Amino acid sequence: MAVKAIAENHINPWPDGTVFAKVAWLEQADEKGLVRAGAFFQVEFMIRDSKKYAETLGWGWARWRGADLKPYGKDSNFASECTGCHKPLADTNYVFTMPIRGQQ
Repeated sequence: MAVKAIAENHINPWPDGTVFAKVAWLEQADEKGLVRAGAFFQVEFMIRDSKKYAETLGWGWARWRGADLKPYGKDSNFASECTGCHKPLADTNYVFTMPIRGQQ
């Protein structure tokens, strides 16, 4: 869905059904001070459904931490962490990283 939306320049707002995933690793510096990916830390998802998730900026949020993929948060209220961070990005439909234009 996201790839098609990019090709059609339909990214603001992103269409319902768009899903983004972000994988994070701890940083690890080598002996020269160069930083590279260390141990896996977490994976996060944004799921676009403007009606179902109307109360959370039109996006569903999910996060799993650690190699055992432990669900994050005691209940759905954890989404307030996500919306608090993404709320200033209303002009990009709450998405931090925009696609490179002209890439097919």
